[in-house]
Amino acid sequence: MKDYLDPINSVGMPELTDSGIALEFLLSVKTGVRTLSIALTETASPTLQKIFKTQLEVMIELYFEISELMMKKDWLKPYDLDKQKELDIRSAENAISIAKLDLFPENMNRKGLFPTPPKKEK
Repeated sequence: MKDYLDPINSVGMPELTDSGIALEFLLSVKTGVRTLSIALTETASPTLQKIFKTQLEVMIELYFEISELMMKKDWLKPYDLDKQKELDIRSAENAISIAKLDLFPENMNRKGLFPTPPKKEK
C-alpha cells in the first residue's frame, strides 16, 4: 500500500479491524478464564468461591460465543490448521505492510478523492 490516505486503500479495512478486535477480545477472555480459575482455587471463602464459579461459567460461555462468531466469519479455523496458518501469515503480512507505511508523505493533498470505496461487482 503506497498511499494509506487514498480511500481506495481502505477497501476491506473494516473487516480486518473487526477480526483483529475479535481476536484480541477472545485472547482477553481466555486470560480472564485462566485468572478466575487460579483465583477460585486459591480462595477459602465460600462466598467468593460461588462468585468466582459464576463468573467463570460466564467467561467460558463468552469465550465459546466469540470463537463461534469468529469461525462463522472465517476469522478463525481451529479445526483446519493449514487454513489457520494461511490466515496467520496473511495477518502478519498485513501488519508488516502497515508498519512500512509512510506516515508523513510529502504530498498530503487529497482534494478530489471521495471517502467511499467503489462498490464490488456481484
